[in-house]
Amino acid sequence: MIEVENLTKRYGDLVAVQDISFSANKGQILGFLGPNGAGKTTTMRIITGFLPATSGTVRVAGFDIFEQAREVRRRIGYLPENPPLYNDMSVRSFLAFVGRIKGLSRMAIPDATDRAIERCGLREVSNRVLGHLSKGFRQRVGLAQALIHDPSVLVLDEPTIGLDPRQIIEIRSLIRDLSGERTVILSTHILPEVAQLCDKVVIINRGRIVAEDTIGNLTGEYSLEQVFLKCTSRDDAEREIDPAMGDTP
Repeated sequence: MIEVENLTKRYGDLVAVQDISFSANKGQILGFLGPNGAGKTTTMRIITGFLPATSGTVRVAGFDIFEQAREVRRRIGYLPENPPLYNDMSVRSFLAFVGRIKGLSRMAIPDATDRAIERCGLREVSNRVLGHLSKGFRQRVGLAQALIHDPSVLVLDEPTIGLDPRQIIEIRSLIRDLSGERTVILSTHILPEVAQLCDKVVIINRGRIVAEDTIGNLTGEYSLEQVFLKCTSRDDAEREIDPAMGDTP
């Protein structure tokens, strides 16, 4: 469903992502892990078409993000770390607005809006102004806008950041329910979240992939925390020993 091959992103002399490759199959929840500045958000913005790559390819359902961007965007729902919500709009009017932007017909928008509201538990606040909602409900609206066009792929960047424990549990349950027919890429700093939700893990450090495998294979002898620390620490040590590897973020 998602294939990333030899992806590189440079900003002048700064290498944000360096020659990375990974894949996610239909129905999988893939956990995308890495320290701050590792290149996670850059990679997700490229996958969703928000950033161009310097080189490499990304395919979603067989469509190339750089050559067939419109087809890819029809199939992807994206929740950035800070959802771009219009605080003076109501939940329902905002979702209808997003539906129009994403190409839904005027006839399809009411039903699509109702489905997203129901799916994300927003019925009780559907007519409230976004600026008056709690962080938890705002995050649910962010998920609803990602789902409004019923995409086959969801890309979620830190979906539970800043939420209280009850809200975290609710959002995790919602993400689990949304998988199955959909492929989900989940970026988070919360390793237990990955262990609970994900089928597969990709660990990135300094712009390069240092581990990619199923949760079961990665954590056969160690906890996910131990695997994460081992992979990122080893990668940092190798770079210090071999200056030819470069100093990428």
